[in-house]
Amino acid sequence: MPYLGGEEVVRELRRALSNPHVQADRTRYRNAVLRVIRHMAQGVDVSGLFPEMVKASAVPDVVQKKLVSLYVRAQAPRQPQLALLAINTLRKDCAHPSPAVRGLALRSMCGLRMPGIQEYLQQPLLSGLRDKASYVRRVAVLGCAKMLKLQGDCEVDGALVNELYSLLRDPDPIVVVNCLRALEEILKKEGGVVINKPIAHHLLNRMADLDQWGQSEVLTFLLRYKPRTEEELFDILNLLDGCLKSSSPSVVMAATKLFLVLAREYPHVQADVLVRVKGPLLSACTSESRELCFTALCHVRQILRSLPGHFSSHYKKFFCLYSEPHYIKCQKMNVLCELVNDENVQQVLEELKSYCTDVSIELAQGAIFAIGNIARTYTEQCVGILTELLRLQQEHITSAVIQAFRDLVWLCPQCTDAVCRALPGCEDTIQDSEGKQALIWLLGTHGEKVPNAPYVLEDFVENVKSEMFPAVKMELLTALVRLFLSRPAECQDTLGRLLHFCIEEEMDMAVRDRGLFYYRLLQSGVEQVKRVLCGPKSDPSLGLLEDKTEQPVNAWASEFNTLAPVYGRERWALVTAHQPAEPSYTCSPGIDSSNRDTESLISEENKEVLKVHPDAGSLTLIPDVYLTAEQFEKTWLSLNTDWRLSLPWCGAVHPDTIQTALHVVHIQTIAMSKADVQPWKAYLSAQDDAGCLFLTELLLEAADSEMQVSVKQSEAKPEAMQAFISVLQTVMGTAAGLES
Repeated sequence: MPYLGGEEVVRELRRALSNPHVQADRTRYRNAVLRVIRHMAQGVDVSGLFPEMVKASAVPDVVQKKLVSLYVRAQAPRQPQLALLAINTLRKDCAHPSPAVRGLALRSMCGLRMPGIQEYLQQPLLSGLRDKASYVRRVAVLGCAKMLKLQGDCEVDGALVNELYSLLRDPDPIVVVNCLRALEEILKKEGGVVINKPIAHHLLNRMADLDQWGQSEVLTFLLRYKPRTEEELFDILNLLDGCLKSSSPSVVMAATKLFLVLAREYPHVQADVLVRVKGPLLSACTSESRELCFTALCHVRQILRSLPGHFSSHYKKFFCLYSEPHYIKCQKMNVLCELVNDENVQQVLEELKSYCTDVSIELAQGAIFAIGNIARTYTEQCVGILTELLRLQQEHITSAVIQAFRDLVWLCPQCTDAVCRALPGCEDTIQDSEGKQALIWLLGTHGEKVPNAPYVLEDFVENVKSEMFPAVKMELLTALVRLFLSRPAECQDTLGRLLHFCIEEEMDMAVRDRGLFYYRLLQSGVEQVKRVLCGPKSDPSLGLLEDKTEQPVNAWASEFNTLAPVYGRERWALVTAHQPAEPSYTCSPGIDSSNRDTESLISEENKEVLKVHPDAGSLTLIPDVYLTAEQFEKTWLSLNTDWRLSLPWCGAVHPDTIQTALHVVHIQTIAMSKADVQPWKAYLSAQDDAGCLFLTELLLEAADSEMQVSVKQSEAKPEAMQAFISVLQTVMGTAAGLES
């Protein structure tokens, strides 16, 4: 939403910036610039002040230069032509005697998102890489990554890569770390930065000079180096031993991962490292930072997969605090379930029991489910606690307890009698779907041990018309048919009424089909029903599946200190597989396709002209469909030319105008010559809604001559080709009129 009164504000700011008396006073001049930045943050369109703001950067005041730099980076995409004025000023500042000014100018140039900026960046960046000031070198290294990212799919400059590799031996440690990150970004398609033996040993020797952030970065990159001998391996581990005692959790975690990966063939070394990292992890689990605490708990659970009793003596560290958020409490309860042993089971159960009456329903139910998990090992104690909780007659507590009982009797049949004795009276409290399904399943499967089971199910049948959950109705059908087999006299009438309702009156097709299935199954005979429904009521062997076998450390060492323990292995694989591609500029100067709302070089009237198609509906070009230069070249060489024509052209070529005009009708520019190049060429691509590609070559031998157009089509569609040619003629005719 635009800021109210913006035009008057802009006029006032322009007068202030142009006032010679204001310019002569450094404080007043800086305050005027600061007002522009403040109004820009509030939503005022201050793009019209671009010339005045560029002029305001030509002052010795570094603070004012920073303010103008912020403005220029934000407004350059809207004023690409006027931004050239800022580039000239910034290039002059790159030769300023002050390192702060040189670094600021270089950083500002690298932050400009505008067409053709790459050609202005190359020389200042190369000079910055060789600058005497370390601050300028830091900025220049990161600027190289920004510049090559703007170039998109263009070939990486080998000389620049070699220059960055040489800077890995820079005396400034921050420059070294920045070089690693820049090379990783630049060489992403080639697999990232290469860590060989000389580089690895050099980085190891520089570890003491790095700050905590740099150490964690270097330790991550050292994972790519594989020592050739056992002696070299242990020399590296000895050098990194101090990192395990660092006060920074990030350094400790990165060093731990490096130890685990390098010592994959030495399990005793891995075990020793995990023992040493126990203290830092426990400290992180009690950290005031919730994010750090949650991440540490996830890694504790990962370690417990291989060392089940690793943290058992520190189980009290995982007791929940009142002020902790729900997600941390849930993680702590999961950890407590894995730390239970004969010595601490009583204390852990008492702690979990206190959570069951928490005001948070989610926490209370989570604690009940945790007790249910522990009950698979310590059945008698846990069943006693769960039975006591039923006496509270709280809806959410009763529902969770019944669900825990349902899972428990399936895995531990020895507790079935105790569970069945606790069921009477629960039906009056449960209201949610999951709790009803669990109770109905228990009554249907073990109803012969519950005296009032048929009458409880009869109450459910009486209220079946008002039941909102189809899953409850289907569970009720199955349970009543099962109970009918063991107590037919008490269930016959109830089952008949339920089947009649489900078949004749029920609107849900799944419930109706389930009722028809049981009706026809009963018609085939009781023996047939028993064969289908009367399977085993429990299966203790499934308890082996629930007991997580100890995993070797190597199974998860590569995932340590990543987001995989936080998300889970399957979810993290899904997230990384569907990461969206980052937008980038093409090799030729052009408009960034991600800036849809920026000001165009073409007026709205001319846009309307471009959008008029000669045959409405015959051709629809799809936006945001891009080909790389390699894909275009391969497809171009495999096709024959389907259409040639000549277009009249007068005057010089302005690539920005042509490319913007093509962008309006969803035609992509693959490559385009600069304005003063002879002959001038451009390669275009477009795709219609049927998947047909149109590849085009524009060739202008000299100014004031005809432009030769060659079009290739991936599928033989004469009508679509004619429509595309008509669109292209309209676009080029409009662009020619604009340039003249």
